[in-house]
Amino acid sequence: MLRVDGINVYYGNIQALKGVSLEVNEGEIVTLIGANGAGKSTLLKTVSGLLKPKQGKIEFQNQSISGKAAQSIVKLGISHVPEGRRVFANMTVEENLELGAYLRRDKAGIKEDFGKIFELFPRLEERRKQHAGTLSGGEQQMLAMGRALMARPRLLLLDEPSMGLAPLLVKTIFRIISEINETGTTIMLVEQNAHMALSIAHRAYVIETGRVVLSGTAAELNESEQIKMAYLGGH
Repeated sequence: MLRVDGINVYYGNIQALKGVSLEVNEGEIVTLIGANGAGKSTLLKTVSGLLKPKQGKIEFQNQSISGKAAQSIVKLGISHVPEGRRVFANMTVEENLELGAYLRRDKAGIKEDFGKIFELFPRLEERRKQHAGTLSGGEQQMLAMGRALMARPRLLLLDEPSMGLAPLLVKTIFRIISEINETGTTIMLVEQNAHMALSIAHRAYVIETGRVVLSGTAAELNESEQIKMAYLGGH
């Protein structure tokens, strides 16, 4: 579904991604593991059109999306939930979700999707008239995911969905990510909590200082001594 081929990405003179290649097949959850500053978020931003690669190419469903504008990429079926959630604090939960569907014209479908989002996230239905800024961190994360899903993406990019959340909520968020995947959405997940990420992913890539240094099935990486030492707290 997604093919990233030898991309180099720079912030000014600093090279953030160095010849990164990877692929995501339809129906998979693929996770990117790596330390802070390794280039994981940069990769998601490049796929979603917020950053442009200097070299290399990105294809989504056999169509080149390298250098395309972010809104065109959303239209093609890629939604990005950024790190830090970025909900519109002064708007209600309902208004935030409506914004997720701003490229759509199918009123009946939008209404149906509201129902689906509230099924996935009952808490959001209870808070639908509340301003997003008054929600807890976990609720804001649910809202950011719900908003992205309102665009009916084929590929959902999730950047650090568990960041700053209490352990119990982390479990809930990961359960919901699995449910979203089971209903047919392909997911690319960036996550500091390698243990949780590998527990739900099909495959994983390890990124260090802008390069892919290791890849394999989630089960293989879970067993890898190198990964255990570096990212799973040595157990």
